[in-house]
Amino acid sequence: MTSTADIQRAVDPARPPQPRRVTWAVLRPLVLRLHFYAGILIAPFLLVAATTGLLYAASFQIENVVYRHELTAPVTQTTVPLSEQVTAARQALPEGKVTAVRPAAEPGLTTRVLLDVPNLPESTQMAVFVDPGTGQVRGTLESYGGSGALPVRAWISDLHRRLHLGEPGRIYSELAASWLWVVALGGLALWLSRRRRNGRRLRGLLTPDRAATGLRRTLSWHGSVGLWAVLGVLFLSATGLTWSKYAGENIGELRTRFGWATPSINTDLGEHAGHTGHAGHAASGGQAGDTADVGIDKIAQAAASWRLSGPLEIVPPAEPGAAYVVKEIRKTAPTRLDQLAFDPVTGQFVGELRFADYPLAAKLTEWGIDAHMGLLFGLANQIVLAAIAIGLITLIVLGYRMWWRRRPTRGFGRPYPRGGWRAVHWGVLAPLALLALVVGYFLPLMGISLAAFLVIDTLLGLRSRVAG
Repeated sequence: MTSTADIQRAVDPARPPQPRRVTWAVLRPLVLRLHFYAGILIAPFLLVAATTGLLYAASFQIENVVYRHELTAPVTQTTVPLSEQVTAARQALPEGKVTAVRPAAEPGLTTRVLLDVPNLPESTQMAVFVDPGTGQVRGTLESYGGSGALPVRAWISDLHRRLHLGEPGRIYSELAASWLWVVALGGLALWLSRRRRNGRRLRGLLTPDRAATGLRRTLSWHGSVGLWAVLGVLFLSATGLTWSKYAGENIGELRTRFGWATPSINTDLGEHAGHTGHAGHAASGGQAGDTADVGIDKIAQAAASWRLSGPLEIVPPAEPGAAYVVKEIRKTAPTRLDQLAFDPVTGQFVGELRFADYPLAAKLTEWGIDAHMGLLFGLANQIVLAAIAIGLITLIVLGYRMWWRRRPTRGFGRPYPRGGWRAVHWGVLAPLALLALVVGYFLPLMGISLAAFLVIDTLLGLRSRVAG
C-alpha cells in the first residue's frame, strides 16, 4: 500500500519525508485491535465475574432470609448480662475458644459470639447466636472472614472470587479485573471518537440510535450502555485488584512502602500487665491465671463511657499481657471503625486507634472495598452494583453479537487489520511500550496474557504472509 510519504517523494524527490503525525486516527487501529482481542478472549472471564457479582449483590438479603432465626430474637424489656450470654455460647461449644463477641446492635437482634474451634478451614470460626433477652442459644453457624459472612453468603463470595477452585481459582477473577479497565477505557475512547467523526451530539452517544439497523444498531447499544457503565466498571476493576493474589501483593507492598497501610491498635500492655490466662475464661468474666479479669461486662461499660457506638466487636486478650480491644464495625457510611484498648485487670483505658487518624490511602482502600462488597451505602450500594453487573453482562453479549455478525462464513471472526503500530510515531510508541511493561509488572496476569496475545498475533501474521 502506497503511503503518504511515498507520494510526496514521488512528486518532489528533494523534499524530505514529513514526520508521521501523532493523531487519534493513527492510534485508533491499534486500540481497535486490542479492544477486539481482549473482548473476544477475556470476555468469558468477565461474564462469569459479572454474573457471580450480580448474585453476590443480592447475597445480603438472601442471608437475612435464610438465617432469620439465628440473626433475630424477640424484643424484650430486659436483657441478661453479656457475660452470661458468652457463657451460654461456650457451653454450646465447650471445645471452642472465644475470639470475639458482637453484642446485639439493636432490639430484635441476637448477640454473636465467635469461637475458634479445631479443624475449621482458614479464616473460619464458629458463630453462636444468643438471644440477649433470655440468654438462650438460637443456633450455631460457620462465620467467614472479617465481614462475618455466614455460609450462604460465603458460598456466593467464593464462587465470585475463586469459582470454588481454591487459590488457582483466583487467577480467573484477577485476570478479569486486570483487563476490565483496559477494555473499558479502550471502548470509551473508541465510542467518544465517533462523536467527532460522525458529528454526533453528546446526547446521541448517551442513547442508542433507534433508527439504525443491523450491526450499526448493535454497536449503538453497545457504546451507549458502555458509556453509562464505564465509571462503575473502572471502580470495580480498581477495587477488585486490591485483594487479588498477585497484583494485590504488589499493591500491598506499595502501600507499606509509602506508609499507606491500614494501621493496627497496639494491644501489648508491657511489663506492668497482669496475667489474664486463657481468653475464653476472660471473656466470660471468671478467674483466669493468677489475676482476676474484670470481665466483659465491665469492658462493655467502659467502652460505652468513651462513646463508642454499635455495632461493636469486643475482642478478649489472646495471650497474657494483652489488652481487650473494643471495635466499632460499622461499614456503612458514615464509617465508624474506631478501636479502644482496655487493661483486662483494671478495666482502664490504655490506648486507641481512631479511623480519622488512618492515612488517606488506607481510608480510600477501606471505602473502596466496602463499596465493592455492597456495604458502604447499604441497599442502594447493592442496587448500583447489580445495575453495573447487568450493564457489563449486556456489553459482553452485544460485543459477541457484533463479532458473530462480522464473522466470515467459516473460521474465526475477522479481526481488525494488524500493523497499525507501524504508523505510530516512535515518540508515542516508546512511552506506550514502557507503560505496558510497567503495568505488566504490577499486574502480572495481564502482562503474561498480553505477551501471549502478541506472540499469537505475530505467528498468525507470519502464517498469512507465507500463505500469501
